Amino acid sequence: MSNQVIDLLKQLRKAALDRNLQALISYHEEDSYLMRFANSAISLNTNEHLISLDFIAFDGRKKASYSMIVDPSNFAGMEKGLDILAEMLPHAQPLTYDPTFPAYEKDVFDERSFDPAMAALSNEERLAYFNTLGEGLESDDIRLSGIFASGTTTTAQISTSSEHTQYFRATDAQVTAVLSSESLKWEVNAEQSAQKKSDLDAEGLHADLTLLVKHYQDDAAVQLPVGKYAVVLGPAATAELTQVMAYYGMTGGALMQGYSFLKEEDREKLLFSDKISLRDDPNQVELYGQAADRFGLERSPFPLIEEGRFQAFAWDQDTADEFGKPPTGHDVSRFSLVMDGGSEMVATLRDLIEMPRNEDILYIPYIHYMNVVNPSGGMVTGSSRFGALYLKKDGSVQVPFNVRLTQKFTDFFGERVQWLSEKQVAYNVSSSYGRRDPTALKVPRFVCVKEIEISHSNPSY
Repeated sequence: MSNQVIDLLKQLRKAALDRNLQALISYHEEDSYLMRFANSAISLNTNEHLISLDFIAFDGRKKASYSMIVDPSNFAGMEKGLDILAEMLPHAQPLTYDPTFPAYEKDVFDERSFDPAMAALSNEERLAYFNTLGEGLESDDIRLSGIFASGTTTTAQISTSSEHTQYFRATDAQVTAVLSSESLKWEVNAEQSAQKKSDLDAEGLHADLTLLVKHYQDDAAVQLPVGKYAVVLGPAATAELTQVMAYYGMTGGALMQGYSFLKEEDREKLLFSDKISLRDDPNQVELYGQAADRFGLERSPFPLIEEGRFQAFAWDQDTADEFGKPPTGHDVSRFSLVMDGGSEMVATLRDLIEMPRNEDILYIPYIHYMNVVNPSGGMVTGSSRFGALYLKKDGSVQVPFNVRLTQKFTDFFGERVQWLSEKQVAYNVSSSYGRRDPTALKVPRFVCVKEIEISHSNPSY
């Protein structure tokens, strides 16, 4: 497999040189599978195998790009892409800066995140997984829906500067299961990220769903008064908040374009809780970390927050070129973000429900339709959904209707943080649109934050 891809890239490199093109040639291949469930039945079962090429040509300050989906047996068709690129380049508007041309000094071969067993996962195994997680939970009123998406992603690059190549391959799975009541209109869910087949844990999802369904069936539903609450975030809520915070606040592009809530002078300032440490770690196999970026820069763990102190902005190559900054190895399609765990021994949803507490706690596992209200102010909004619980200090449990939160990132991850669970989990945030690009974060299983304001509270599900 890898030899075929590398041989193709070297042939394309020669074809580019024959056309006097200074070019970067990137290869993307995906073997994707999707099984979708609705109303306790399979509603869609599909797969696709796609190969794409991206060409970027350089001529001083001019750059032109062209992308195409290709048939690997049709080399003449790929050469036409290079011909189109050569026609486009003279008409490109010059940049205001000198772009760096990728020059690979050595070969990079990285298959750490590839699992043959995951790549060979069958439809029967995907169906068996869903049957296990939903066993005994469906009824005439409670229906199961969700997705099981999995696949293999292969990317590779070569440039006309040398014959050295970069090659990466990864497998991933993203599972979401939703149980919903047709009569009462509530929904609960369970999710899993898996890099290898042995990560898959249908029994664990079944346990969480069983517990949630019991509380949603047996406990009182309530409309919470607006106001401030002690909130425990589940991994979905923490991961989504962290990803948006890093994108909007901790990249050089966000800084220079004026929408980051952080500034250069904020480095080393204690802006977050001293319990929070966050880094981009390419050594995390389960997060699909890559050993080098698209320009050949070797990647190493990159601290963003260290015990509450903001450390540095991440600079991709093009933004670094434009603003005269050193690149940090972040010309990648995704980060591999890790938030360190804490000391609280709370590993499961049952642990959280049964732990002693001296105050009421609102458990929010998932923030729905999260949006940034004010990027430069670090303000984000979203509503609770999919299995929120109100854990009363007397040990009882209520089921809250959906509520809206509108807070700053520093409210969620600043001095209001009470504790973080020792246990961490991987959470998949891959987009289901566009090319396959497996993306996940590792975050604490639970994060407890005090005085989070509920600005709106629904009167029903």
